[in-house]
Amino acid sequence: MLHILFAATLTESLVILSLLFKTPVRKLVIGGLDRVKHGRGPIVVKTVAGTVFVVLVSTVYGVVGIRRGEDGEVSVTDQIVAARHLLEASLMGFFLFLALLVDRLHHYIRELRIRRKSMEVVQKNDGKFVGVEDMKAREEQLGTFKAMIRQLESDLESKTKEAYNAESNIEALRKQSEGLLLEYDRLLAENQELRSQLQSLDQRLSHSPIKKNS
Repeated sequence: MLHILFAATLTESLVILSLLFKTPVRKLVIGGLDRVKHGRGPIVVKTVAGTVFVVLVSTVYGVVGIRRGEDGEVSVTDQIVAARHLLEASLMGFFLFLALLVDRLHHYIRELRIRRKSMEVVQKNDGKFVGVEDMKAREEQLGTFKAMIRQLESDLESKTKEAYNAESNIEALRKQSEGLLLEYDRLLAENQELRSQLQSLDQRLSHSPIKKNS
């Protein structure tokens, strides 16, 4: 499960990076997202997102149940399992957040392209003979387009910062999961060693009466 979530979040991070920089890959990604948003694509995306959200809620509920315990006592194994579930829940939350971020970036980029094309049309028509009222109306429209473009660029910059923060959080979670797995292996080794010691002690105790009788 962790490998799938890490792969999904990494893929979404790469999609966000491709949308942030103007490269040939950006056109391919935008074209792919355009196709996803047509036909049955939105239904499939909403179904996947809803399923992930339900699993996220179930995982969080399971973590809360494990930490409460039956008598307020939680074993070391249960703590590790709870930490693993918490990591999965965090990755699912980041997955949904990055999916929303991809959707918003795609929307803003499309809006920005439409506004720029509209401005180009207006600028081309400025060279033609038009009336005074039409000229004023086009100037007002041009000012409105410029304000909208500035707003879209500001939103795009804020989403870019959020994407970078999300990537840093994912890297921190990855390191945390590696530490948890190492701790889990260490606890398993200690548990196995304790069992072997208990078995050895049981064997000694079982042989000790025989030695006394002899």
